[in-house]
Amino acid sequence: MNYIRLILLLAMVALSRLRVDAQTYDTNNVVVQAFAGFGIPGYVDGQGLLTEFSSPAQVVSDTASNLYVWDSGNFRIRKITPSATVTTFAGGGTYLNAYGTNASLAWGTSGAMAIDHANTLWLLLLAGYYGNVAYLVTISTNAYVSIENGGLTNLGTSSGLCFDSANRLYYSGGNRIYRYDPSNGSAQAIAGTGTPGNFDGQGPVFSQFNNPTALACDQADNLYVWDSGNGTIRRIDQSLNVATLAGRANSYYSSADGVGTNAAFSGISAMCSDNAGNLYLVCGSCIRRMDAQTNVVTLAGVFNQYQNAYADGPGYLARFYNATGACASHGLIYIADNGFNRIRDITFNWQPEVVAPASLQLNTYPGLRITGTVGRTYQIQTSADMNTWTTRDTLLLTASPYLWIDQNAINGRSFYRAVMLP
Repeated sequence: MNYIRLILLLAMVALSRLRVDAQTYDTNNVVVQAFAGFGIPGYVDGQGLLTEFSSPAQVVSDTASNLYVWDSGNFRIRKITPSATVTTFAGGGTYLNAYGTNASLAWGTSGAMAIDHANTLWLLLLAGYYGNVAYLVTISTNAYVSIENGGLTNLGTSSGLCFDSANRLYYSGGNRIYRYDPSNGSAQAIAGTGTPGNFDGQGPVFSQFNNPTALACDQADNLYVWDSGNGTIRRIDQSLNVATLAGRANSYYSSADGVGTNAAFSGISAMCSDNAGNLYLVCGSCIRRMDAQTNVVTLAGVFNQYQNAYADGPGYLARFYNATGACASHGLIYIADNGFNRIRDITFNWQPEVVAPASLQLNTYPGLRITGTVGRTYQIQTSADMNTWTTRDTLLLTASPYLWIDQNAINGRSFYRAVMLP
């Protein structure tokens, strides 16, 4: 009898760990639509929805808003222009080091992809041809493919990749975060002892991670880490201080929107940031966002709905099938929807507007000079009486001092202040 009760108790625990909590949707007119790909797996270049991809896994954007897609089922890099023209950029050939379509990318499974500030693509491949060793492959702007592993330790296909403003590469592996300088080939561990754990602190001696994977870097060179073994999002600042921002440690198989550690994640395959300090999270069947105040909401899709149920439209109605990659480009978020074989975009404030004829109007705009901590996020608040304050803007401090200009013309008396967020 006790044995039966124990079995029932274990079953109840398993079910409770699979609980899906309520979602909080963004209400800023978020709309999802297909940008490229017909939806049927295949290989066809062309225009927009008349093209075909096969399990597109990663997507990045260059400085001219061109997208580059790791089309994993076709072992190719596909390029998509802002007008949705799709071409093959690299892959499909027989040579390891070659230009464009003469190069071979069909070595094995793939992990992350990143693009540096010189618009060079970096692709992580597990090359079975070389004995199941993870290699970094670079693809230049003229589509020359070459291997550059740099002797990197603990590099694996689950490693995340991203670049800071100095064009240094960060990658995860071996329960550590590493920084690699391609200019001189040097690599060093910047966080994590290498032993699995969960501890905030400074540098590689006083912090611990448990299987960190996806990475993202913001404009102030803060590094964000999906610490998958702990179920948390961690931040590493320029002084190598590690802090837990969101997620419930050890809350496996559950998902919840909320602020900071009230949020929960069952998994994150990729992350990207915008210039306002927002972090976008690709979670398979949904896309989520964490803002500068660590408030986590759902942009589109639903928690843990992995069946084939394709849908475009408003965020709460949209459906994804194993979304695995994302990038932010000129106000839009592009998603590699691996299961639906499409590249999709997420737009905000999707409302038709009538453009009035050009006119000249002179106004006075106030400004605020902020001297603060570079890499932290500040909230600009305004008040008419210095008693009641309202939020006017949220920004990531990329320099100090920093000049902020109110985009709204001044109307009467107004006071301003800047408040540093957590």
